[in-house]
Amino acid sequence: MSRGSGIYREFESLWIWEHLGDKLAWYLGVSVNRYPAKYLIAKRVEIPVDGFGDIGSLEEGLSLYERYTEDFLRLWRDVRGGEDILRIDNPRYSLLDLARDLVRSIVKRCTLCRWRCGVDRTKGDRLGACMLTTESRVGSYFHHFGEELVFRGTHGSGTIFFTSCNMRCLFCQNSDISRDRFNGVPYTPRELAQIALILRLEGCHNINWVGGEPTVHIHSIVEAIWHMANEGFKLLPRDGELDRLLLTKADAYIPYPMDKRFGSYGGEFNVPMLFNTNLFLSRESMIILRPLIDIWLPDFKFGPGRCAIRLARTPWYYETVAENLEILFRWGEEMIIRHLVMPNHVECCTKPVLEWISKNIPGTPVNVMDQYRPEAYADPSSLYFSRDSIDIARRPTREEIFRAWRYAEELGINYREVTFEKKLSSRAIHGLKALTML
Repeated sequence: MSRGSGIYREFESLWIWEHLGDKLAWYLGVSVNRYPAKYLIAKRVEIPVDGFGDIGSLEEGLSLYERYTEDFLRLWRDVRGGEDILRIDNPRYSLLDLARDLVRSIVKRCTLCRWRCGVDRTKGDRLGACMLTTESRVGSYFHHFGEELVFRGTHGSGTIFFTSCNMRCLFCQNSDISRDRFNGVPYTPRELAQIALILRLEGCHNINWVGGEPTVHIHSIVEAIWHMANEGFKLLPRDGELDRLLLTKADAYIPYPMDKRFGSYGGEFNVPMLFNTNLFLSRESMIILRPLIDIWLPDFKFGPGRCAIRLARTPWYYETVAENLEILFRWGEEMIIRHLVMPNHVECCTKPVLEWISKNIPGTPVNVMDQYRPEAYADPSSLYFSRDSIDIARRPTREEIFRAWRYAEELGINYREVTFEKKLSSRAIHGLKALTML
């Protein structure tokens, strides 16, 4: 079924889709409202129980969720083939309802991320690696024009920056929110859904859940998605609500006109969900997010050595991220991987990461990023400078960056468009047989 709106014609005409459109076809279709977001499909997948109370345990609930995710996948396939989901009645209890109830249960013995702390975040008397209760704080939200072209497009990526993180990267460029769990404003899941509605109706191409780290806020994100699916345009804030929501809108001074056409699929609120993550997720979180996230933007920072432990205080990093990337690839999920080239870490981190991608998930778009700068505990001018970060206390050299790009070229990594789109024209990028411009 052909839907969509000419309101996104300029976005849909960007040169990058000639080269990445086949890799990101679902995301593009949802962005321009040709397809319904996954959450609108999950909302229509029936679970044959009256509610979560009919399910014996969390484990049984997860098993049931996986089983009926197969129904979701069949319907998702049909939608891509032209099925009109608007003809399907909403069931009494849906896959999306179950997702909401599962995350509510999980945070009582939290295993949202790989740390699997097992603390009861609803009580808050004992904290885990993220140092959070169930409260979710937002540092800021706005139209982000610094993301990759497929995300920022013509109207920006609708970024929502959460506080706190489950990693401790010494060089974090967002350390003001990742390290300060009390930064920002606490918002309910419904308020998060209202923020998403504002961003989409202002023209954002996606809702970009980021941080900090969104993984530790999955319970709030899933419930916010539930509100988007079930309340839709009724979420439009009233005057009294708007004042509070605008407290963290970093671009509130820009008078973006709002238009329902930006986010309507047959009259239902529609926007792609982008999960911008370190991918240090648990298996449960991967399973729950599968029928809800339209496109993934994971980092793959460190190689298989001890760099992740020394520089991010994170054990099991390489194997966890590699396993989750392989799962996403096997599932056929759309994604762009980010790898940040760091000084003195081309051999131990960049090369092994690129080799793994080339061998295990070939063809996946990769942004081999050159914008590392020493921040936070890696900044030698800071009072908080850590000697553990002495080898990354500078920007990477030109030679290190070029060595990383050349290696990506040698391995046949799909990196050119997404890496160089801010530096070169489309014609220049595709005139390269190798990195001759270097």
